[in-house]
Amino acid sequence: MLAKIKLPRFASLKLRIAILYAGLFAAVLAVVLALVNVSIERFGENSASRDLAASARVFDEIIELRARQMRGATDVLARDYGFREALATEDEATLASALRNVRDRTNASSAFVVGLDGDIIGDGSGALPPAEPIWFALDSGENKGVIQLGDTLALAAASPIEVPDLMGWLVLASPLDKAEMARLGELAAVDFHSEVLLHDDLPDIAASQPPGTVIEAHDEARNLFRVSVLPSLQDGLDPRLVLRHSLASAMAEYAVLKYLIVLVGTLGLALVVALGWRIARGITKPLSALDDAVRQFGRGEEAVLQAETDDEVGRLATSFNSMVEAIAEREREIIHIGLHDGLTNLPNRKLFVEQLGQALARRKDGERVLVAYCDLDDFKVVNDTLGHPAGDTLLRQIAARLNSELGNARIARLGGDEFAVLTVVENENESLLPIAQHIQNCFAQQVEIGGHTVDCSASVGVAVAPIDGETGVDLLKHADLALYRAKRGGKSDFHFFESSLDEQARVRREMELDLRLAIKDGGFELYFQPLYSLAREELEGFEALIRWNHPKRGMISPAEFIPLAEETGLILQIGEWVVREACRSAREWPEHLSVSVNVSAKQFSTPGLTTTILQALTQSNLRPNRLELEITESIFIADVEKTLSTLHKLRDLGVRIALDDFGTGYSSLSYLRSFPFDKVKIDQSFVRDLNVEGNNAHAVIRAITTLASALGMRTLAEGVEYAEQREILRREGCEYIQGFLLSRPVPASDVAALINCRDVGGLLRAVG
Repeated sequence: MLAKIKLPRFASLKLRIAILYAGLFAAVLAVVLALVNVSIERFGENSASRDLAASARVFDEIIELRARQMRGATDVLARDYGFREALATEDEATLASALRNVRDRTNASSAFVVGLDGDIIGDGSGALPPAEPIWFALDSGENKGVIQLGDTLALAAASPIEVPDLMGWLVLASPLDKAEMARLGELAAVDFHSEVLLHDDLPDIAASQPPGTVIEAHDEARNLFRVSVLPSLQDGLDPRLVLRHSLASAMAEYAVLKYLIVLVGTLGLALVVALGWRIARGITKPLSALDDAVRQFGRGEEAVLQAETDDEVGRLATSFNSMVEAIAEREREIIHIGLHDGLTNLPNRKLFVEQLGQALARRKDGERVLVAYCDLDDFKVVNDTLGHPAGDTLLRQIAARLNSELGNARIARLGGDEFAVLTVVENENESLLPIAQHIQNCFAQQVEIGGHTVDCSASVGVAVAPIDGETGVDLLKHADLALYRAKRGGKSDFHFFESSLDEQARVRREMELDLRLAIKDGGFELYFQPLYSLAREELEGFEALIRWNHPKRGMISPAEFIPLAEETGLILQIGEWVVREACRSAREWPEHLSVSVNVSAKQFSTPGLTTTILQALTQSNLRPNRLELEITESIFIADVEKTLSTLHKLRDLGVRIALDDFGTGYSSLSYLRSFPFDKVKIDQSFVRDLNVEGNNAHAVIRAITTLASALGMRTLAEGVEYAEQREILRREGCEYIQGFLLSRPVPASDVAALINCRDVGGLLRAVG
């Protein structure tokens, strides 16, 4: 082919060679430039497509992380006792406050509760989604996805609210508007435009291809589109994440490289073939390396480019290395955040479950895997008295102490004030008791927080594989049952799992279901025990005592079902029924007789107690001074000022207030000074000791009656069973008595017989 080319004849051979080589170099250079241009175009398109796909994956992970963060916040609040109590009692003010608080802490736009009946309770600050589509999605088990808030699409996360039965779902929503998408887009590796659209609103070119495909639009900007499917938390909603990246803008970055190649080619014409080849080789080599590195990176392999020059190609290699490092660092951060607690930096529940599964899988014969479930004692008191920042500080200090004291053990924060410890015991003959004791001792410390000294302790439940189970699910469940047993035994205690705990949990669950059925079907009844005046030798009134005649188990002691009602919150409904029924029964008695009703600390802390008492009095038409409410010192523990305010409100209604079980607490005298009680009830433990020689019960009772008289309060002794006790109490100045000496508690139908009696003997004859 070259032989057929007719070259002009020059006198100088040097010139002919120079022209020949110059022509050959120019032709080769033209071909090289054409090939390089095509390669750059193809590389730019592939690189832009890969960058868009990589950024889309990062964006999807960011949205998923945001959903998990909101889900973590909803889990914490949904398990919060006060929040569940507010929902159970329909305390809208407390609910709205809690919803606004969790919304502000998570930078969400809306927080609301979807009830089982389809009602939505919002925080009062924004639009709410349609109830029915959200309800069906939540009821089907969905816990995160996109919802419609007014005209805006929002990312939402939900957690069930169980008290312990499901009462609804707590939902947090964060808008996916232009501002939010722009802010999230700043975290991506390349510049692109992002938005969330419904499927019907997608551009035609984006809707025509399956999700996850990078599509090039044949427009002026040569836009690349990528559509991802987003989960929906609302029936009928089909959201899509649309990313758009301008290929024309991306290719503009390579314009300088093209001009440099042309310039080098022009200079190469004067430097002949060898120099031109060197320049061409110097250009194509780094490009080939960059292409290989991009392919390795696309396959998930480690890719690093050596920047051998300081020109555009070298800077491109440096930028590529920086991009790879930045993407890898973001992935590490996302993984770390997803598997660790943000406050203490300890592993979270997900990572702990994985570590437990690995430990069980690697367990050798003779080895034991110990799991300790730890729950701080009275942590709520720290938050309520010193504030949540102090509580956070306490949790961080405990986490640091556990890490330093427990050596190779794996420690996790499962949420709230709950921690977990995993340790492998290699010696099959080693006692596990010191290990459990050491774990509990790690929590027993005094912590300085903001100038305050806080006594810290924890209850610990322990389960051991393979004795207590061979799977992580079984071990965690059994450790939780052991923790519950430890907490019931008192603070700062630990307990190993026993097979009987499973049976106890089953019985407890059955009793809870029976309690709910008894509340619904009216399975309770009131018994009444007389209160007797020693001064007037006549009945003063009756104390109302609840009884539960179970259809299968017979009469169940209040000591068995009342603590369960306290734990589950059912005491609120039971307490309201007792007040109403006691007032209704007392309305049938003579006007001079009163009725006493016990009010639990949980019932007393509800904002609607005063309203409940007023409604019971109104419905029964009972004069307020005939109702006496008996409280214990435990109501003062949480908030003394609030408690005193409630007591004064009840006193303003005309209701009388009695301090029950006086002398068994730690601060009874201070409470007598804080509030003018109408009556002080002397605990029966002092009355029983009256028959014991050498006992100081006489002096104690004399001191109580003297103090109460000085403060203008009446005294009543509980548990009087013998006439000798009655006479001693009379001599020591006690005004009223109550106990089996007068009568055991009797049904409402037998009260009339007691009322017709005129003295203690008559009472005894009336009841048998």
